[in-house]
Amino acid sequence: MVYIVVSAQVSLAAATADAIYHNGTILTINDAAPTAQAVAVKDGKILAVGQEAEVRKTAGANTQEIDLGGATMLPGFVDSHGHAYLIGIQATTANLLPPPDGNGKDIASLQALLTDWAANNKETVEKIGWIAGFGYDDSQLAEQRHPTREELDKVSTELPVLIFHQSGHLGVANSKALEIAGVTAETKDPEGGVFRRQEGSQEPNGVMEEYAFFLLASKLMANFTDDVNDALVVAGTRLDASFGYTTAQEGRAMGPTLEAMQRVADRGELAIDLVAYPDILEVDEINPTRTYTNRYRVGGAKLTIDGSPQGKTAWLTEPYYVPPEGQPEDYRGYAAIDEKTTNEAVDKAYANGWQILVHANGDAASDSFINAIRRAEKQYPDVDNRPVLVHGQVLREDQVDQLEELGIFPSLFPMHTYYWGDWHRESVLGPERAENISPTGWVLQRGMMFGSHHDAPVALPDSMRVLSATVTRKSRSGRVLGPEHRVPVATALKALTIWPAWQHFEEDSKGSIEVGKLADFVILSDNPLTVPEDQLAEIKVLETIKEGKSIYRRPAGDVALATPALFGITRHDHQQVASPVRSAQGDGCFNPALSVLVNALNTSPQ
Repeated sequence: MVYIVVSAQVSLAAATADAIYHNGTILTINDAAPTAQAVAVKDGKILAVGQEAEVRKTAGANTQEIDLGGATMLPGFVDSHGHAYLIGIQATTANLLPPPDGNGKDIASLQALLTDWAANNKETVEKIGWIAGFGYDDSQLAEQRHPTREELDKVSTELPVLIFHQSGHLGVANSKALEIAGVTAETKDPEGGVFRRQEGSQEPNGVMEEYAFFLLASKLMANFTDDVNDALVVAGTRLDASFGYTTAQEGRAMGPTLEAMQRVADRGELAIDLVAYPDILEVDEINPTRTYTNRYRVGGAKLTIDGSPQGKTAWLTEPYYVPPEGQPEDYRGYAAIDEKTTNEAVDKAYANGWQILVHANGDAASDSFINAIRRAEKQYPDVDNRPVLVHGQVLREDQVDQLEELGIFPSLFPMHTYYWGDWHRESVLGPERAENISPTGWVLQRGMMFGSHHDAPVALPDSMRVLSATVTRKSRSGRVLGPEHRVPVATALKALTIWPAWQHFEEDSKGSIEVGKLADFVILSDNPLTVPEDQLAEIKVLETIKEGKSIYRRPAGDVALATPALFGITRHDHQQVASPVRSAQGDGCFNPALSVLVNALNTSPQ
C-alpha cells in the first residue's frame, strides 16, 4: 500500500520522480505505515512512499534508480540540542582529553600537548594570537586537580594560553590571558561565575567557572577573523551531516556567531539546515522566523540558568555527593542568573512570540525555569511557545509532572549515562540520584515526547551513540543506570527525528518519510530495530541526503582522507581502545571525530 493521501494521488498521477530509492529497509517513523519498500523524490520533496510496484508508477525515462543495497534508510536526524559553531572550535584546538581518548593524563602532558600543538599549528597561533586546548578533565589527571596559571605559564609567558574543561563550563588561563582580560586580585567574581583564588590570597589561580570562564573565552574568540568564524560554521554543520543530521542547531549564539552563520548562508555554503537560538541576555535583536533562507533561520531565544553537573557547577536542591575541593559539605552548586533575570527573560520571549530554550541541569535550576514558564503562561495564555528544557539531568519526578502540565518539551541528554554515568554515581550525585539522570522513563510514562541530544562539542555529535545510550543506559563500566528509563529502539528513533522536528515547529516538513515532506534521509549500515542493542553504537552512517541531494558519503573502506590545512591544524592519529577509565568526563576520542570532519569536508558524492 502506498502511503499517499487520496487528494495527492490525483496530482501525482502526472508527476515524474527525480529518483526512486529501493532494495533496502525503509523505516518511515510514521506510525500509520512504519516501513516501506520504496520512496520516490521530486524537487527535493517526497513524492511517493510504499510498495515498490506502486512507487515505480512515478518513474520516467530520466528517473534515477538508487539501490540501497540492503542498507537501512530513515528520515534525516534533527538535532534537538547542539552547538554547530562550537564543534569547529573543538576541532581546531589542542586535544587535551584523558587516556584512552587523548593523552591528557597529567599536568605535564597537558603542557606538552599545548606546546606541541602550538609548534605544529603556527598558522593558527599567528592568526588568533592564542594557544588553546579543549577537553582536559581534572578528575582524570594524576594530580586530581585543575592546572594553575603558573603551570600554563610554562607553555608560554608571551602568548595567552586558555584551556577548556571537557564540560565547556570551566577552564584555566595563564597569566598573560588573565592580564589581557584585566583579571587581578581586585577583580570581583561576575554574577554566575567564579575566579578561583590562590590559597591565602585573592590572587586568581587561573581556574575559572561559568561566566568567569566565558569572559576569558570571549577574549579568545574576539581574535577570530570572519573567515575563521565562517569556516567553523561550515565545518561544524558538515560534521553533523556526517552523523546523519540534516538539521543542526546552534543552541547558544552570540553576535559574531550569528553574523558568521548569516554570511555562510548568504553564500549558499550550508549543506544542511541550521537553526540558531541567540542568547537572550546577550543579543537584543533576535528576529526569529519559521522559514529557512538558504538553509538558515533563527528559531527563538536561549537562556542559561546553571552550569554542568560533571563540572559540579549545576544548581541542585540537595548537596553534591562529593563537593569540589574547597567547598563545604552542603555545597549545591549555584545559579548563573537570579530569579528576577530568569523571569524577565522568559516573559520577554513570550511577549515577543519567541520560542525559548532554557539550559537547566540541576533540579533547582529546573524549578526556576518551571516557575518562570508557569508565570509566563498565565500572563500570555494564547502564545504557542513550545518551551524547551535543555538537559534536565537531575529532574525529579514531580518536575516531570509539571513539564507535562505546562507543555514544556524536554530535550534530554541520555548520553550522560555512558560518558559520565560512573562519575555521577561516584562523585557528582551518588548512587541513588544517578539512577535517574535524564529520566526518559518518567517522561514516557506520561505519554510525552522528548528529544535526545548530543550537546556537541560537549560530546561528539554521534547519532548512533545517542541512540545506544538512550536505549541501553550503560555507563563506561557497563553498569545500567536506571533500567526503568531504558527506551525501546523504535521510540528512541523518534527522539532523533519526528519529536525534535515538533520541537522546532517543523513536524509538517521533517522527521518522517511521508508524502510532501522534505527528502531528508540518512542511510545506515544496519537496521537499528534488528541489531543487538549492545551493537547500536557500532552502526555506521553510510550516506546523508538533504532534499534529495547526497551531501555526505562514508569513504570506501572507512579509510580517512589526508588532512588538509584547516587553520594550520595537524592531526595525530592513535588507536582507540576500550576505556578502562573509572569515571571519565571525556567525550570519546576526538581524533576520530576530526577524521570524520576531514572526510566530510573532502568527500563529495560520486
